[in-house]
Amino acid sequence: MPRRSPVTRRLGLQAAIAAAVALPVSSTALSRTSASASDRRGGLDVMSFNLRFASEEEPHSWATRRPVMRELLRRARPHVLGTQEGLYGQVRDVAADLGPHHEWIGTGRAGGSREEFMAVFYDTRRLEPVEYDHFWLSDTPEVIGSNTWGAAYVRMVTWVRFRDLRDGGREFHVLNTHLDNESQYARLRSASLIARRIAGLDRTLPVVVTGDFNAAAHHNPVHDTLLGAGLVDTWDTAAERGEAYGTFHGYRPPVPGGDRIDWILATPGVTAHRASVDTFCADGRFPSDHLPVRASLTLA
Repeated sequence: MPRRSPVTRRLGLQAAIAAAVALPVSSTALSRTSASASDRRGGLDVMSFNLRFASEEEPHSWATRRPVMRELLRRARPHVLGTQEGLYGQVRDVAADLGPHHEWIGTGRAGGSREEFMAVFYDTRRLEPVEYDHFWLSDTPEVIGSNTWGAAYVRMVTWVRFRDLRDGGREFHVLNTHLDNESQYARLRSASLIARRIAGLDRTLPVVVTGDFNAAAHHNPVHDTLLGAGLVDTWDTAAERGEAYGTFHGYRPPVPGGDRIDWILATPGVTAHRASVDTFCADGRFPSDHLPVRASLTLA
């Protein structure tokens, strides 16, 4: 039987549609979990990772990639992980592979379980979700599955307000998204909508944005739009950075200095200690056709 949860979902979706969607939005019922004494102290470790949707096509089937993904995630142990492209079963696999102290929040981009998820995973020893919701990247963001800007696919944002159990109960927001891969117009409209939504959040709380933006940082107006809205790119502000690589590699060797289309953004008061692009592979096999980006942060 599902456990009762203190987490509230904002009443933003049309009531009739929301009532019709009876599919789960989390790997288990969201629950209060006290911080474990074994939890790491220090910065908040954030990762953004396009998982590449699960398929049976070799040589890059999900069954083949999953063990490498498991090893990467267990090495990284992120407190927050925003994923893109994961299908429902795949998201459940990731949750299982992260281990018993991780939960997730999300829904398919069409509002059910058959489409890709913009899932937000979190370490229950460190974080407690207080509130969450989703909106769609369209002129009708509260309409599930809406697409009005000519995007090749339905696009959306999943957001969560967390309480940091290791930082005196400090609260902050995480938004996770995946912008369209074909339409620059849709990407620009999406970036503007995300900026407006962030402006409508409690301005006293830090914000972290994870995503595959399908736009090269510093070389696309999408990046300019979000930075112009008051966000910073943690890659730029980090006190220490790993080697820069293009984050989409298509299962080929990573390209030093390539386009960074996967970002972790934050409000200016967030301190980035280190940023990196994780190039982990096993016997030449990568867990995805993207490389995950990572940042160690202190919230302010």
